[in-house]
Amino acid sequence: MTAHDRLLDRLREYCLSKPGTSEELPFDERTLVFKVGGKMFCLLDAFEFEGCGMKCSPDRIPELRARFEGVTTGRYLNPKHWNSVYPAPFGDVPWDDFLALVDHSYDLVWHGLTKKVKMAIQ
Repeated sequence: MTAHDRLLDRLREYCLSKPGTSEELPFDERTLVFKVGGKMFCLLDAFEFEGCGMKCSPDRIPELRARFEGVTTGRYLNPKHWNSVYPAPFGDVPWDDFLALVDHSYDLVWHGLTKKVKMAIQ
C-alpha cells in the first residue's frame, strides 16, 4: 500500500466515523462522495487523491485561501460555498487542519438538515 493509499484510507475512515455518513459514487466511478442526510460534505477523486472538495462558511473562505495555497476554488464547485483543500504532502494544509476542515464541512451540512432527518440519524 502506497502513502497515497494510506492517506485516502485515513480520510475515508475519518469521514465514515461521523454519524449518519454514507459514501457513494453518484457522478462516475472515480468521484467518491461522502454525505450526511443525503447531502454532500466531501468529495474526491478516489484514484488520484491529492485533496478534496469541502463545504465551507462563506465568511471563512477568504481567510483560508489567504492562509494556505492548498485551499483553492474547486472545479465544478460553487466558489462561494466550497473549497478544494490539498493536505500535505500534496499541498500546504497540515493534516490536523485538513481534518478540522472536514469537521467544519460536516457540521455545516449537519446544521442544515431538517429536524426529521437528524432524528432519523440519531
